[in-house]
Amino acid sequence: MSDMRSRRPADPRRAAEAAFKAATTRKPESPAPSTLAAAPGARESVTLRLDSAVLEHFQKDGPGWQDRINAALKTLVPREG
Repeated sequence: MSDMRSRRPADPRRAAEAAFKAATTRKPESPAPSTLAAAPGARESVTLRLDSAVLEHFQKDGPGWQDRINAALKTLVPREG
């Protein structure tokens, strides 16, 4: 008489647990590209620490002082291309 266990290549409980784990485990998503190209003219919100004299200089003409700081900084950045 043949042994019943010899006909089963794997433990049914382990096979069921492995199938359940495979069905319920999330596959890792591909990582987001680390270097995203920003849209031309796109701006980012940042926190920047400035000397009070610098801040006063740009704020003295009223609203738009952040744009004026941005314009001044752009003149210091070399153009690409």
